[in-house]
Amino acid sequence: MALTLYGIKNCDTVKKARVWLDGQGQAYTFHDYKVSGIDEAHLKDWSSKVGWSVLLNKAGTTFKALPEADKADIDEAKAIRLMLSNPSMIKRPVLDRDGTITVGFKPDLYAGLFE
Repeated sequence: MALTLYGIKNCDTVKKARVWLDGQGQAYTFHDYKVSGIDEAHLKDWSSKVGWSVLLNKAGTTFKALPEADKADIDEAKAIRLMLSNPSMIKRPVLDRDGTITVGFKPDLYAGLFE
């Protein structure tokens, strides 16, 4: 099984997910999209699987700091543009398990994925 964890290295939730995966002996690749970026193809794929509203972190300071015009009338295309221009707006972490996408981390959620 191929596992890729996408996120930002310094994010506390990403750190918890990494500790959990390591503790379970799950081998994974870590992709820091703040350092390495993220492409439109990934965001479109994830959006088609979980929905753009799940991916776009409206609760974060980066989104809240946007001009009102950028926060208004958001659809999938606009959400993807916002996340491409500032990956900090992508909810974290994103776990790709052979094409199955899980957004966010909770120990119980991850435990259910690996039963």
